[in-house]
Amino acid sequence: MTLAIVSDVHGNLSALGAVVEDLQSRGVERVVQGGDLAVAGCQGPECVDLIRELGWAGIVGNTDELLWRAEEHAAQLERAPKLAPLLAILFDTYRPASREQLGEERIEWLRELPAEHREDELELALVHASPGDLWRAPAPDADDEELLRIYESLEAAIAVYGHIHRPYVRRVDGLIIVNSGSVGNPFDEDPRAGYALFGDGEPEIVRVEYDIEREVHALLRSRYPDAERIAQMRRTGAFVPVA
Repeated sequence: MTLAIVSDVHGNLSALGAVVEDLQSRGVERVVQGGDLAVAGCQGPECVDLIRELGWAGIVGNTDELLWRAEEHAAQLERAPKLAPLLAILFDTYRPASREQLGEERIEWLRELPAEHREDELELALVHASPGDLWRAPAPDADDEELLRIYESLEAAIAVYGHIHRPYVRRVDGLIIVNSGSVGNPFDEDPRAGYALFGDGEPEIVRVEYDIEREVHALLRSRYPDAERIAQMRRTGAFVPVA
């Protein structure tokens, strides 16, 4: 069986469409989405609708959950006060804009998504960030001890997460740990859409070209807040700090 993990779309329909075409051209048998579908992009409703139409299984991400958990703002600010500007734009700016776009029915669909998904045939477990935590996840250069401490509890041969937008594949004491990257907003200085592919061999990170300028044009013509900063991240494949 071939399986793809497609995560962190962030309302980028141009990138998602290109990834869907790539998956179809490869004949991928099963696709699972890893959360963060709509917030921080101008076409969140269209991305949610396409994924629902395709029938992908999936999990909830932190920017999905903030749509109905406004109280998480204070909790995350207490944990990470240095992230105050980013948290403010997520909760105070993106949240109301995305809620208005999505409507209650789509939000309820997102709300019903689980926090964990398993593929028994591959002995694979998927979480958005860390087990039991949608907001904290290790970086690609985390040491082996940290990765084992966080993901060994999943009791799987392969542990997969998204959230950090920086894909990688590592083996740690027999455990394969994969970050599936981001479809819509990579942070590894490669602006191409990314996803993780699993089959008979080693897990693979796939990168897909898409029409970034079409996405930027859609953003800048939209009423979505912070469009210029988001467009800069789309173009560069790197995080742009909140001013």
